[in-house]
Amino acid sequence: MKPVILLCLFALVGCIKHTPSYSPAGKSLSQEDLQTSRERTKMLNLLEKSQIEDWIKSQAENYEATSSNYWINVGNLHDRSRKTNGEIISYQYEIYDFDWVKLYDDPIKNINVTFGRFEELKPIEDALRYINKGEEVILLIPSALGYGAVGDGDRISTDMPLIIKLKVL
Repeated sequence: MKPVILLCLFALVGCIKHTPSYSPAGKSLSQEDLQTSRERTKMLNLLEKSQIEDWIKSQAENYEATSSNYWINVGNLHDRSRKTNGEIISYQYEIYDFDWVKLYDDPIKNINVTFGRFEELKPIEDALRYINKGEEVILLIPSALGYGAVGDGDRISTDMPLIIKLKVL
């Protein structure tokens, strides 16, 4: 009899409707909510910018701020020729936190992808348009240009700035 009762209890628990912990799609936010979100993002961006700039000062390597709001260890990146949509590229990258802890064991690799037809973090795609085959660069990416307020659901937490080692294959 006990196994039947336990089975019934498990079945009942499984039928409970769980309330989502996020805003349902299509729900409009009030102007106050939008303003609060803008202010939070603005303050977070300023804080992360300051933290990244302080981190850079403690490094032996030089990093240059880009107009796209990330940093790279290559000078005058945007003075180079820019790859256009339709060009094909192969690349890989590794993701680290700002303690240089690698977040994933294996690099993320994309072979023969076409500019304009693949989706990547904006700083990665921007840097790829300027770096050459065989070249490896380091990107410092604030959370707003990375995985933002949601993270990746695995090892990248919410509001986490990232270091990306990017190489064109």
